[in-house]
Amino acid sequence: MKLKYSFLLLLLLPALTQCKAPKAEGNAQTISDEALLDTIERRTFNYFWDGAEPNSGLARERVHMDGIYPENDQNVVTSGGSGFGIMAVLAGIDRGYVTRSEGLARMERIVSFLERADRFNGVYPHWWYGDTGKVKPFGQKDNGGDLVETAFLMQALLCVHQYYVNGSEQEKALAARIDKLWREVNWNFHRKDGQNVLYWHWSPEYGWEMNFPVRGYNECLIMYVLAAASPTHGIPAEAYHEGWAEKGAIVSPHQVEGLPLQLRYQGTEAGPLFWAHYSFLGLNPTGLQDKYCTNYFDEMRNLTLINRAYCVRNPKQYKGYGADCWGLTASYSVVGYAAHAPNEASDHGVISPTAALSSIVYTPEESMQVMRYLYNMRDKVLGDYGFYDAFCESEDWYPQRYLAIDQGPIAVMIENYRSGLLWKLFMSHPDVQKGLEKLGFTVNKD
Repeated sequence: MKLKYSFLLLLLLPALTQCKAPKAEGNAQTISDEALLDTIERRTFNYFWDGAEPNSGLARERVHMDGIYPENDQNVVTSGGSGFGIMAVLAGIDRGYVTRSEGLARMERIVSFLERADRFNGVYPHWWYGDTGKVKPFGQKDNGGDLVETAFLMQALLCVHQYYVNGSEQEKALAARIDKLWREVNWNFHRKDGQNVLYWHWSPEYGWEMNFPVRGYNECLIMYVLAAASPTHGIPAEAYHEGWAEKGAIVSPHQVEGLPLQLRYQGTEAGPLFWAHYSFLGLNPTGLQDKYCTNYFDEMRNLTLINRAYCVRNPKQYKGYGADCWGLTASYSVVGYAAHAPNEASDHGVISPTAALSSIVYTPEESMQVMRYLYNMRDKVLGDYGFYDAFCESEDWYPQRYLAIDQGPIAVMIENYRSGLLWKLFMSHPDVQKGLEKLGFTVNKD
């Protein structure tokens, strides 16, 4: 599958840190779990609030606190990472990190940018220049619509819609503008001449030459759910069952680290942990089932526990791995950007804080253990925008760098663990409910 964010050291950013993390955090020994959760959520929220690109209000692709970047990319913003960031900002508004009026103004700025920014059949690109709204190619042929990143963005916008749809007249007006953007995404176009599978990319210059049909299981489940949910350009259920699920071939019961999995993970026995996060920031996995998986929460919990068990077993004997320091996912790495996973070929001794922390909804005790361990390390791994993207104790490698697509799930999943806010908002949208029903999803509340 396509490896997202395969470029190393891309964006040059100005000094941005104006809002410092709260001072009254307590020391590592005495801080309560709730205070620690709030500290990390608030700091991570700041990446998307103070660290946002000023014209668009969207998330910069990355922030390097060490100041080492190539030139000429300082205004690049990301669609998928911004989707995660929008959800983090929404949580911050609800928690009072900023006022409701400040939050509404930011959301209006974001929606205004999205209304005028480059789109392709209603589908957004992976990157834009935030100052102009013009597409920045992710690669030569990846210069048009990116349906997966658009799904991550739309997942967030539907949450914002539900947050404001019954509010003041100004808030209702914003919800109506979001509904228009949502209805304009042509998901069905990405079936490439009516095939029963969704294609990731389309380019105005290169058409379908990227040639990437999306099949499961990976991080893209949310794309099929939203494509089915669209009231204007919805895909038929057959595209999900024949494309994503490959006529049932997605079902592949097996065990890894002694734990059972029901699904076939593309290219590996158990994938990197962002596969347990991105689709489920809004889509609530609790009791969620379809004909291919009896409980998505349990499946993602086992995927997380497999990741942890592999790190505890530590077959390559990396320094620092253990019950209080685990988590393999796509992030910066000692070998460039890499999709770390619980197998020896994909394990480079790099711990990515987003892996364990964004899994807190599945493994609260185990994830809190990692959060406390990292908090004890303080300045080596923790900055104004939360925990840095990745580190490697074996290589004494502690880069002070952030990636939007890794920071966002931390704040969102902490909020879902604390209140379920983003899950409640997304799952309450009438189109989402219809889309899930269309694909045969049900929720077992037992």
